[in-house]
Amino acid sequence: MSEKECFPENFLWGSASAAYQVEGAWKEDGKGPSVWDNFTKIPGTTFKGTNGDVAVDHYHRYKEDVALMAEMGLKAYRFSIAWSRILPNGRGKVNKAGLHFYNQLINELIKYNIQPIITIYHWDVPQKLMDLYGAWESREIINDFNEYCILLYKHFGDRVKYWITLNEQNVFISLGYDRGLHPPAVKDKKRMFAANHIANLANAKAIQSFRRYVPDGKIGPSFAYGPVYPLDCHPDNILAYENAEELNNHWWLDIYVWGRYPKTMWKLLSEAGIAPTMEEGDSELLAFGRPDFLGINYYRTGTVERNPVEKAVDEGEMNTTGQKGTTKEHGIPGLYKSKKNPYLNSTNWDWEIDPQGLRIGLRRLTNRYNLPLLITENGLGEFDQLEEGEINDEYRIDYLRSHIQACQSAINDGVDLIGYCTWSFTDLLSWLNGYQKRYGFVYVDREEQEEKELKRIKKKSFYWYKKVMETRGREL
Repeated sequence: MSEKECFPENFLWGSASAAYQVEGAWKEDGKGPSVWDNFTKIPGTTFKGTNGDVAVDHYHRYKEDVALMAEMGLKAYRFSIAWSRILPNGRGKVNKAGLHFYNQLINELIKYNIQPIITIYHWDVPQKLMDLYGAWESREIINDFNEYCILLYKHFGDRVKYWITLNEQNVFISLGYDRGLHPPAVKDKKRMFAANHIANLANAKAIQSFRRYVPDGKIGPSFAYGPVYPLDCHPDNILAYENAEELNNHWWLDIYVWGRYPKTMWKLLSEAGIAPTMEEGDSELLAFGRPDFLGINYYRTGTVERNPVEKAVDEGEMNTTGQKGTTKEHGIPGLYKSKKNPYLNSTNWDWEIDPQGLRIGLRRLTNRYNLPLLITENGLGEFDQLEEGEINDEYRIDYLRSHIQACQSAINDGVDLIGYCTWSFTDLLSWLNGYQKRYGFVYVDREEQEEKELKRIKKKSFYWYKKVMETRGREL
């Protein structure tokens, strides 16, 4: 690989996590409850009733974890801040112990020359705000979120220069308010699009405030991006692809970048009576929310075909057990339905493995939005086996290698890619999927219901990624 072809010197080689999935200490040192603290206690909501009460105990072991990051040679670490650890009620009194924890974590990272990347919101809205006014269903949250953001900017903006506003808004809104699989477990498309619009406004307001408090920093949302393919070149399937791409990707990204919704989908949702309500001043605020970059969480592509209204496929079924082949087709009557791509293999959770799709997606985003891109998540969740004290996760290395090669190809194509963060650094709680779905470079020895000693064990992929970063991608 020539100097021209290797990754830039300032490339952010990183890894990522989320507070609820790693920290534990769910009610220690003044932390208030989040919606996830409550939701996971409801029987039947998660795999084998798993929750993040202890998670992988990063709250108490952050120095050990950061030392491992330093040993690996990590250049950046993306982590989220638990809103209710800072503001136990979501507003009002500040919990100084919460600020102290994140202050210590940031300083520990900087000590080892690891760039901290803060995710302001990764799904764990304070329960108090849900009880008070329905969280994302009320415009009250726009100001509460903004005040929370300003508090973080003031305390950490001197040292942290890369910020993510909302993580996977398309996921927490759709699974929370349409599919009913995440809190608050609602199944109502009108409420979903209304809550989503409010989240868009909160995102724009937070970016507007960022300009005042961290003028030398960079900020953007992080989007769960799944580029869409048509099953074949039948014109009806091409139209289904256009529908899926516009509703599942452009609906969010166009607002982030341009401050406006796609016209075709706006018309369809308006005719169905489920489009959000635009109030005076909304368009102006959204126009102020243009990000410095787009954060991209990429795991898979999607393939679709036409979905006639008669005998249509609707909600489908997600695979949260790791039993391969249990995912059921889903879609929206009259618009599209999902199909298995005959050219791709998939994980045990039925996620298509498609590194070329990453290159395609990065090019699509570049051509449409002309913004720098930061891959904020990419990784493989699998059943890792601890054998004689070692984990040989060659399959993870293969996965990451092929996706890093796709990143290199995209850079050669002209994409402005500023970094690549794997998901995740250590194993963690995988929301609905429990602890058996492992993503990390570092194995955490615990089971679904048994915490054991939470011992950290470096996997084979740990040493491989270390070499990748040392050689700026020359040795894959």
